[in-house]
Amino acid sequence: MEYWILFGVFTLLMVIGTPIAFCLGIASFATIVYLGRPPIVVFQQLNSGVSAFTLMAIPFFIFAGDLMMRGGIAERIIAFAGSVIGHVRGGLGQVNVAASTLFGGISGSAVAEAAAVGGIMIPQMKARGYGADYAVNVTSMAALIALLLPPSHNMIIYSLSGGGRISIADLFTAGIIPGLLLAAALMITAYVVARQRGYPTEPFPGFGKAMRYFLVSIPGLLLIAIIFGGVRSGIFTATESSCIAVLYALLVTLLVYRSLGWREFVHSVTGAVRTTAMVLFIIGAAASFGWLMAYLRVAPILTEFVGSISTDPLVILLMINVLLLLLGTFMDMGPLIIITTPIFLPMVTAFGVDPVHFGVIMILNLGIGLNTPPLGPVQFVAAAVGKITVWQAMRSVWPFYLAGIIVLMLVTYVPALSLWLPSLFH
Repeated sequence: MEYWILFGVFTLLMVIGTPIAFCLGIASFATIVYLGRPPIVVFQQLNSGVSAFTLMAIPFFIFAGDLMMRGGIAERIIAFAGSVIGHVRGGLGQVNVAASTLFGGISGSAVAEAAAVGGIMIPQMKARGYGADYAVNVTSMAALIALLLPPSHNMIIYSLSGGGRISIADLFTAGIIPGLLLAAALMITAYVVARQRGYPTEPFPGFGKAMRYFLVSIPGLLLIAIIFGGVRSGIFTATESSCIAVLYALLVTLLVYRSLGWREFVHSVTGAVRTTAMVLFIIGAAASFGWLMAYLRVAPILTEFVGSISTDPLVILLMINVLLLLLGTFMDMGPLIIITTPIFLPMVTAFGVDPVHFGVIMILNLGIGLNTPPLGPVQFVAAAVGKITVWQAMRSVWPFYLAGIIVLMLVTYVPALSLWLPSLFH
């Protein structure tokens, strides 16, 4: 009966539109009461869930990304990307993907990237004859690249959800090749669709101008090297690197570019505080929910059930991928990672799947969910910028979805794509 209460209350509240953090918290509270345990346990677990020191990295990375976005870094990166590949067929679509790849290593957030890159690129693409649906779909799918490149805060959440024993440095490294593979797949798709629709190319500005754009963007791009190099080499931890990222972002935007005014700084602070509060509340509520699932032994029961169907890791990963894709359509990424990691991670490791490899699979899979209604926050942001409805965008998004699914299958069944690069550092 306790399983029905836990998952039934959660599902009912979510169906009627209750915010996800309250769904998790109320379902946990109702189950604890039914079990006869002190209700204070829910709040203890909530507090414990947000008390991990590593979580300090999340607000600082969010703040650094916001500073970079409002301080002019995104515009300079887009200008550099445009000078290099804007002359390819459907040039602005290619620029959109390339800029998202470069900016993704700074923001670490798909929603932030959709807002930053989309806010610049979508109006330009529409003004130059590109369909609004094409501009929105390229932007929303390219924004998912940020989830795989360091400093993805979702990888930090996954490490903590796995008991804190999974190396964040390895996760950061493991996401690089899949992230670049996704970028390549989306650029090919953008080219094919642009060619079918007859979209224009942009004139090549010349090597001299491209080099000037590159030199101007170097201070912003260096942040990627600082974060990845510092964490990977062991000079500082992920949490320490997030603080360094904020200091570096302030130095670049205030002293080098001189483009961050007082108003932008205040907006960055308030935006980061608001986003952090929402993220940590969800993490805390999901921690209570996850503790109850561990207490009720949901993971061993599910592992035994799946093992009765198949013991082939390929089949098990396929079943998990399908389930995560479905869950990702109506739940946000953070709580899903916290809820499902304690369930699926012991299961896949029991069948020989590497935890780092599974982390990349999960994050890419749930990233596609971020772009899928009815939740789909990335798709909603991009559609709002493009001034079209989500359903208008969804009618023509399938080529980009197909590219994402192909990359997901490659990452799932070719572990070397995730594990080869981290192995070089051991």
